[in-house]
Amino acid sequence: MNMDFNLFMNDIVRQARQEITAAGYSELKTPEEVEAAFNEKGTTLVMVNSVCGCAGGIARPAAAHSIHFDKRPDHLVTVFAGQDKEATEKARSFFTGYPPSSPSFALLKDGKLLTMVERHEIEGHEPMSVVNKLQSYFEQYCEEL
Repeated sequence: MNMDFNLFMNDIVRQARQEITAAGYSELKTPEEVEAAFNEKGTTLVMVNSVCGCAGGIARPAAAHSIHFDKRPDHLVTVFAGQDKEATEKARSFFTGYPPSSPSFALLKDGKLLTMVERHEIEGHEPMSVVNKLQSYFEQYCEEL
């Protein structure tokens, strides 16, 4: 039974990773990758991915659809909470003033946190409300493509 559960979870994790990378986000799996990506010049949208239902039903679809907008972040990256633990911990060290939250989104500019969309703003909401919130931040902080 335990072996079946592990195989099932591996499939869930694989699918969650594939969904976000197919949307154009680069996976950051080590603290060093996080450090390098977060210190890129320009704006960076970080999706803190997870295996929960609100990640699959709301956050990942919102991550995919929100970037189809006149203004969008220069860089799209993701860390996977509960899977790539050190990378996620490093990412969260940039999110000062916010408790750990997954799924969530962070918008940074030149390595500095601008704003976040936390789990409580995702769970129980419609994907389009999350898309609208992200796009309002893109409008405020990002350059036109």
